Amino acid sequence: MVPLHDNNPTRTTPVITYGLIGLNLFVFLYEIMLPGPALQEFIETWGVVPVLLSASFDGQATVFVWLTLITSQFLHGGILHVAGNMLYLWVFGNNVEDKLGHIKFLLFYLICGVLASLFQWFFSQDSAIPLIGASGAIAGVMGAYILRFPKAKILTLFPLFIFFTTIRIPAYLFLGFWFVLQAFNSVVSLGMQTAEDTGGVAYWAHAGGFVVGAVLGPMLGLFDDATSARDRRF
Repeated sequence: MVPLHDNNPTRTTPVITYGLIGLNLFVFLYEIMLPGPALQEFIETWGVVPVLLSASFDGQATVFVWLTLITSQFLHGGILHVAGNMLYLWVFGNNVEDKLGHIKFLLFYLICGVLASLFQWFFSQDSAIPLIGASGAIAGVMGAYILRFPKAKILTLFPLFIFFTTIRIPAYLFLGFWFVLQAFNSVVSLGMQTAEDTGGVAYWAHAGGFVVGAVLGPMLGLFDDATSARDRRF
């Protein structure tokens, strides 16, 4: 299932959501211009390498490795990776930003991404494979969305045998199914040894980011309809 749009109008222009999408696309364009060895070095430098993060706790790595918890959120491994993530951010990000306000939404997004990476690190502490992508942060956005807009209708591209059709699905069904799938795959991945075994998907980051967003969103005012217009702008 692929989300195409929701029926949720916003009161403000989601400048942070648009900015995040633009920055992710800009970095991806930079990535595809790099030759193979340079691209690999770029990803290994700016992605989260779990084994290096583990070493940092023992003073065996520089504090720079903690910066990668932010920078890794803007790296992607292919056109489908970045396109899928940006589509989900475009569909769900604007309404969460509208409720939290621009600055709080940016903080919310980055914190969700950081904690999502730490969820994945916890279950793969000895891995040398870089963790990259915005999906953990976007999962946090989705966790906030399902709480605040459970009955919003999501226009969804749905496979029907060899054809595709579009249907409108309540957010609680669409996002609830997505979360259950990620949580299930997270548990299954515990018996797997490498990233290739899971298809390169960081399921724990997805499930963890979703939970973080569901918890952090209300703490930052997700349900505060008394927020002033000025607060929503800034």
